[in-house]
Amino acid sequence: MTTSWDRWALEMCALISTRSKDPSTRVGALILRPDRTIASCGFNGFARGCDDSPTLYETKPLKLARMIHAELNAILSAKESLAGYTLYVSPFSPCSHCAAAIIQSGITRVVVGQDERIRPNWMESIVEGNQMFREAGVAKEVIHLNHLADLTNLEEDPCDERN
Repeated sequence: MTTSWDRWALEMCALISTRSKDPSTRVGALILRPDRTIASCGFNGFARGCDDSPTLYETKPLKLARMIHAELNAILSAKESLAGYTLYVSPFSPCSHCAAAIIQSGITRVVVGQDERIRPNWMESIVEGNQMFREAGVAKEVIHLNHLADLTNLEEDPCDERN
């Protein structure tokens, strides 16, 4: 059963995802402390200080080589231990690399706002990440997004500083 806190956190992920400059995929992540205050957040994008021109997102191998996933961005941006915290991510389940970082950081619960756009090329990595969560005792819950705000297709560029 979805709690109002889970719903709120996933809606925050949708809002956070609007900061991504990736024209094809916007992902947001939010890490909450056990008292439900915000510890960190992140979106998918390139490393701070690196060129993130729109042309770099057009070449898929280059984009994938430079991309930091939202989950990892949130973990790296945290300024405290994340042991016992909950990570929310939307709209995709963590890949195996992000699952490893989540486990290593001490996060014990992952809530995914899942949409229907799962790409087949990510399934193997997601399945492996799910196995890693089971092995490490990280609880994972999936909530379908049909009832959440859809902020992924905004008409204006949310990253345009003039907005």
